Amino acid sequence: MALSREQIAQRIARELEDGFYVNLGIGIPTLVANYIPDGIEVMLQSENGLLGMGPFPTEDEIDADMINAGKQTVTAATGASIFSSAESFAMIRGGHVDLTVLGAFEVDVNGNIASWMIPGKLIKGMGGAMDLVAGADNIIVTMTHASKHGESKLLTNCTLPLTGAGCIKKVLTDLAFLEIKDGAFHLKERAPGVSVEEIIEKTEGKLIVPDHVPEMTFA
Repeated sequence: MALSREQIAQRIARELEDGFYVNLGIGIPTLVANYIPDGIEVMLQSENGLLGMGPFPTEDEIDADMINAGKQTVTAATGASIFSSAESFAMIRGGHVDLTVLGAFEVDVNGNIASWMIPGKLIKGMGGAMDLVAGADNIIVTMTHASKHGESKLLTNCTLPLTGAGCIKKVLTDLAFLEIKDGAFHLKERAPGVSVEEIIEKTEGKLIVPDHVPEMTFA
């Protein structure tokens, strides 16, 4: 069956390494803060000016003035720093973020990403996504594999306005974990109970499938 939001966050958390500075985008990526593996220390960065986000607060911990870029209340970890958004974007643009996790509408076989607008629909703005994809070498995109109408979001060419070109190397959907290289999606893992055939059916772009595709495991 397809991964839940929490399972997606758990799987992404396994990509974290000790000492990483990590930017978590709005939506599912923010849940990664709740699943930092034991034994490693990472600093989670929010583009509104917080380095060192902790897990989401309990009812007793909520502070309306402590928010992330998505306007959600968060906690601050030991050693956290608070600074201006200008300094935060200087950190992002300077290439000082080790891993960026963000959502998308579409990704294609050339590593292009469309995540900031759908023509004709109301948008609040592009946010920091363009800076994030331009300033980071290590980016993981999270998204559903297909739209609610069953149309693939993993394409030969993105159809929506691009956020960044040739910058995406890894994609985690609700069905699979894939790497992008050499003009194709390479299937690395599949969600528990999801068949390779379903992933092939719902992937419009070129897909390379090895002889054995392991299932993801969750405790």
